[in-house]
Amino acid sequence: MTTRLRTAHTADLAPAELRAARALLDEAFEGGFSDEDWEHGLGGMHVLVEDGRGLAAHGSVVQRRVGYGGRWLRVGYVEAVGVRGDVRRTGLGGRVMAELERIVDGAYDLGALSASAAGAPLYTARGWQLWPGRVCALGPDGVVHLPDEEGSTFVRPAAAGPLDPVHEVVFDWRDGDVL
Repeated sequence: MTTRLRTAHTADLAPAELRAARALLDEAFEGGFSDEDWEHGLGGMHVLVEDGRGLAAHGSVVQRRVGYGGRWLRVGYVEAVGVRGDVRRTGLGGRVMAELERIVDGAYDLGALSASAAGAPLYTARGWQLWPGRVCALGPDGVVHLPDEEGSTFVRPAAAGPLDPVHEVVFDWRDGDVL
């Protein structure tokens, strides 16, 4: 089946396209994709793959800030990656990630994402590195350690170069799942 890949900013997607993306993610995550998860994937660049049946795969990258080693890095944070059930394991997730990585590598100091156990092999195979250090967030009351995010946070060094895990990474705060 022929597929078409398109990249667009949230502002350039029609309401019907956003509804289709949300529906695909609800299905892909079997009901475990919350309103906050959806909100986290908006405001940046979306990669959409369509086939003869409609939207087959989606992913987005949004800007976040991460404190690291006394400076704040501009981070392309990958969100809302999902593939329709009938076309999983056909390479569409890789196509989405290749385009998201192109954006991260060209526009950000660093790429980051939080992966489920099921999603981690895709990212590892593409060269994303499990962050071996401490993961924190700058919350309303200061820096908060997020030990539950350690072991599922992946990074892709871009302009920042390799990172030393002797320094913690401190993500900006957001509602819902911080990472």
